[in-house]
Amino acid sequence: MNQDISHAAGISPINGAVGTDARPVAVKAVMIDLDGTLLDTAPDLALAANLMLKELGRRELPLETIRSYIGKGIRRLVARALTASPDGEPGEELLARAMPIYERHYAAVLYASTRPYPGVVEGLEVLRAAGFHLACITNKAEAFTLPLLRAAGLIDYFGIVLSGDSLPKRKPDPMPLLHACRLFGIAPHEMVLIGDSLNDTQAARAAGCHVFCVPYGYNEGRDVRELDCDAFVPSISAAAALLRGQ
Repeated sequence: MNQDISHAAGISPINGAVGTDARPVAVKAVMIDLDGTLLDTAPDLALAANLMLKELGRRELPLETIRSYIGKGIRRLVARALTASPDGEPGEELLARAMPIYERHYAAVLYASTRPYPGVVEGLEVLRAAGFHLACITNKAEAFTLPLLRAAGLIDYFGIVLSGDSLPKRKPDPMPLLHACRLFGIAPHEMVLIGDSLNDTQAARAAGCHVFCVPYGYNEGRDVRELDCDAFVPSISAAAALLRGQ
């Protein structure tokens, strides 16, 4: 299904969305990030980090501190938690010892407190009913991605799920987005990525895809409004309404 969207800078067809691109958009497929976009995974990511720190005899960290460490994958999250710093670089030996400990704890608490954000299920229903192809594109390992999507009841919405280890490269590299385009048989400009971080906007721009940003995600604690995107949307349901031209 081909949907035309026209919105000028600062003006949007729906309440709460802020457009930054005046060009019409013809979208046939929608890619959506996982952590911080579909699911609020921060509580369980933080719980696993603190269980790891406790096992290693290190000081536990507040949820909000760990939340600000999310956005560059689990390995970077673990490195930051070990050093209690966003720029921290633990020794390779410590990091190598900590990673399997973190992954073991995270697997055990994967969906303890994680839940879809408001508007996610409603938005996916609208997008599916409107005939858009749907893909979930995440940097999370497949061993965590698929169980999370199943536990949340979201996996059946997506024709394609690409995890951080599905391909040789991941976001911010455009490879996963371009691969999804090939699988769907469409051009990059016919697809939009919805995400919450710099990884998402950089990948979309490099691929030649459109990109919408939600404000409630992680982005390493930085303001999402600093990102280069075509629209800021308050929820997936709002993005769905925008894509349908409402």
